[in-house]
Amino acid sequence: MSTLIKQDILVELLGNAGNGFEQVRTAGKEAFQTQGFPTNKSEEYKFTAITKKLEQNIQNFAQAGDFEVTAEQVKANVFEGYLGDVLVFANGHFHPALSSTIEGVEVALLSEKADTALGSIAKPEKDPFCALNQSAFEGGVYISVPKKAQLQKPILLLNFFKANAGQVIQPRVWIQTGDFAEVTFINHSINLSEAPYFVNKVVEIKGGLNTQIRYYKLQDEGKNAIEVSTVETDIQQDGRFSSVTVSLSGELVRNNLNLSILGSNSEGNMYGLYLLNGKSHVDNHTNVDHTVPHAESNELYKGILADSSRGVFNGKIFVRQDAQKTNAFQQNNNILLSDDAVVNTKPQLEIWADDVKCSHGCTTGQLDEEALFYLQARGIAKDQAKGLLLYAFAGEVLEHITDESFREYCTELVQKRLGSKF
Repeated sequence: MSTLIKQDILVELLGNAGNGFEQVRTAGKEAFQTQGFPTNKSEEYKFTAITKKLEQNIQNFAQAGDFEVTAEQVKANVFEGYLGDVLVFANGHFHPALSSTIEGVEVALLSEKADTALGSIAKPEKDPFCALNQSAFEGGVYISVPKKAQLQKPILLLNFFKANAGQVIQPRVWIQTGDFAEVTFINHSINLSEAPYFVNKVVEIKGGLNTQIRYYKLQDEGKNAIEVSTVETDIQQDGRFSSVTVSLSGELVRNNLNLSILGSNSEGNMYGLYLLNGKSHVDNHTNVDHTVPHAESNELYKGILADSSRGVFNGKIFVRQDAQKTNAFQQNNNILLSDDAVVNTKPQLEIWADDVKCSHGCTTGQLDEEALFYLQARGIAKDQAKGLLLYAFAGEVLEHITDESFREYCTELVQKRLGSKF
């Protein structure tokens, strides 16, 4: 790590952190100072040279502050047909006046919840970007879903990003759910600036007994944006957690998704789709930690890459010694549409139990020429046939989105991308 970037981080960010959470911030600062930014020797960032990219694109590491968002902007950026609630953020700062009042759900500024156990799930010592966010986040929101609440409507976390060149945005979200609750979150970001900026967001989700939590994310930042997004959750007994991450753009994007399975008869599901072109770089890093017996995890990530884009998938499944009767599945499949597109994939299993059913695998290749010929032989133009095959490949991920309006919106974006020159 260069001396310049280290000095800027410590002076501009760590020295100008927001108010409150002094002990939490100190722990984050100490963890970051110990780790520093990852170098090219870091195994976790082996294929993603994010420190080099930050040195090139981020000039001063000053925080991008809050800004005014209008009701018209909110209305224009809620996708068609959406009937759920909306929580509005500007550079990570929560705007209650523009947000829905959700019956029975507590939504508050993090600054009003100083006793929240920030960092207890997304631990700062595990990753330098979690440590950096914990030490210097500004704004942030606390969301508490009560026991037995069955929310039929999803909650849209609508994030507006606007930054000058070289600035940093650090959103922070704490979500907790009571026992037997059911809730769906949709995280969607709107880019209002074409300048290069750095988003470092952390979302902690504390599940309860027998909860059902769905967390969907559409990542469609500006082409000059650098983003690290970390989502961590614990899954208790009889709990269900499902995530779908759709990545479409960004100069360099790192998606961290970590599940700790802490209760029996629980289930964690992780699905991802990345459609990349130009010189976009997306790194999906997942981690499932099975600590108890009689639990299940399913993971499917798919990528379609064109031009000089690069995709990285590193999925880890840990099965601890006591986690007998675990059923864990992991798969990463990729299609390369260009000789210059690159994928680095590394599915991993670490198993210490002996009575389990676990599998993992990956594939990387081009479109099936026989299938393409079959469609053309039936009168379908080559470009249309190609689009149909690519959408069939991508659709297996999108079908796991249960909210119809969001699924249709993502489908439209994917079809538009696949129908163009990609």
